[in-house]
Order: sequence, then C-alpha cells, then structure tokens
Amino acid sequence: MAMIRWGLGRLTFHLLKRRSSLLLKLTAIILAVLFFCEFLVYYLVIFRCNWPEVKTRARDQARQTLDPVLRAMFLADTHLLGEVTGHWFDKLRREWQMERAFQTALWLLQPEVVFILGDIFDEGKWSMPQAWADDVERFQKMFRHPSHVQLKVVAGNHDIGFHYRMTRYKVKRFERAFNCEMLFSWKGVNFVMVNSVALEGDGCTICSKAEEELMDISHKLNCSRQLLWWLRPRLVLSGHTHSACEVLHQGGVPEISVPSFNWRNRNNPSFIMGSITSSDYALSKCYLPYEDTVLSMYCGAAGLLVVLLLAHFELLAPRFLFGRHLIRMHTVR
Repeated sequence: MAMIRWGLGRLTFHLLKRRSSLLLKLTAIILAVLFFCEFLVYYLVIFRCNWPEVKTRARDQARQTLDPVLRAMFLADTHLLGEVTGHWFDKLRREWQMERAFQTALWLLQPEVVFILGDIFDEGKWSMPQAWADDVERFQKMFRHPSHVQLKVVAGNHDIGFHYRMTRYKVKRFERAFNCEMLFSWKGVNFVMVNSVALEGDGCTICSKAEEELMDISHKLNCSRQLLWWLRPRLVLSGHTHSACEVLHQGGVPEISVPSFNWRNRNNPSFIMGSITSSDYALSKCYLPYEDTVLSMYCGAAGLLVVLLLAHFELLAPRFLFGRHLIRMHTVR
C-alpha cells in the first residue's frame, strides 16, 4: 500500500513539474514576443534613421560662424479615431503604434521641432464637444513631448470639415486646442503654416480672413503677390494624400507630400526628417515598422505555441515524434 501511495505521489509530482515547465515556456514566449513587437521593434527600426547632412555657409568670414542647423520632423495624417466609427481594438492597436513610434523617435533622434500636417483626427469635422475634448486629451497623451521640443499642428479637412462644411466654430475650436500660429521662426528659418481648406478662393468669410493673414505675413517677410509669389518658399510640405509624392511648381519650388503616420492608412508609415538652415535644407525619410512584419511575428509565435502544446500532450504526428526520439538518442550518445 505504501508503495502504491509513493508511486502515485511521484506520478503527481512528475505531472505537476511537466505542467509548470510548459507554463513557464508559454509565458516566456508570449512575453518575449509582446516585448519585441510592441516595444523593441520600434527602436531597432528607427535607430537606422539619420539626420541628413546640409551644407552650411559662414555668415561672418572673419569669425567663421556657420548657419545653425534646425532639426525638424514632419509627419501627417494621424487620423485618431472618434466615438462614431472608431472600434475599440482599432483604436488600441493603431494609437499604441503611433505613440510608441513617436516617443521612440523623440528619444533616438532628438528633434527640435515637430510638425503634424493636418488630419490629426478622423472625426473632428463632426465631433460633439465632449467627444472632441476626449480626442484632444488622447492626442496630448500620445504625442507628449519635453518642453524643449516644439510641436506645431496644422488643420486638415478631417479636423475642421471639408471646405463646404467648415465653420468658424470648428476652426476656432481647433486653434484653441493647439495654440495654432501661422508664422513660426527659429534659427533664422521661417515656417508658414497654412490652412489649405480655407484657400478655395471662392470669397467665403473664412477664406478671406485666411488670405488677409497670409498677406500680413508676406509683408512681415518683405514679400508681395499671390500664395507662392507672396511668400516665395524654398520648400512646401503637405499632408492629406497619405502617400509620398513630389510636385515641382512653377519657379522650381518643390512640394513634397508627407505619408501617413498611421498603420490604418499605410502598411509602411513614415515621416520626413529635415536639416534646415536659413539658406539650405536636406530631407530624408524614416520608415516605421511594417505592420505585416509585426503580424507575421505574432503568427509565427502562435504556431510555435501550438507545436509546444501538441508536443506536450504527445499529439504530434508519429513521424515527428520518431524524429525527435532519434535526435534525443543522438544527443545522449
């Protein structure tokens, strides 16, 4: 009787040991995959990005003082989902992706100013006051930044409505939330942030006000004549298209469209890095992790977990078990 009890106790201990070993393996794999896919992968990918080099000229030949270089990040079309069409899991997945990408880029690249070029929200064009306040609070959490980094935001059609649905209330609400300004200057570089939704040219009240503000800025910058003639920009950066493309305007002024920052709009989001001086600039693109790559890693990890479970309960095909037995025999020898 004592031998039977001893045998049962030993068997129970063996089963518990096997179960705990399996549990530890499963937990270790799950935690490792989560850590890599939701945290480490952003550092590995963005670490490869570098600020482009820009030529600097001496402002004072006697002192050999060089033009200061301003490091600026440009991203667009974050499209934070709202309460109407936004599914909770979609919000969780894509907004976590943007938050991790942005915070990682801030830590690794150390930009001095970040511009977000429109369509911050997906439902700003019809959001009720409480929903708008909730969306703004989520944005501020995701795109938090240290005090020495400037964050400048431009309105898009999803933020204030398409031209025919844009109202003064929506425009003012956006400007109050983000302390919007049309002219921003730093290190001798002037940035003019334009609400292109208000530049339809049909004489609407909001359009007229926007044109007056642009004219006022043009006088401050000692310029004159219509938008490109008014401001004489060296470079135009815009959002809205969700893709990267370049257009050369009359006079040789390039306009570059910044791709979407959100996995919901692109499998391969990216942003633009600019090294800018008062006389020159250089741009490069920094890609974020591909969503397909992350999903593939999760699928591979799920397959590995299934194999471990089948092996534990000895449900694998006989040929596989026979091969594993041969490997063990070879290892023992």
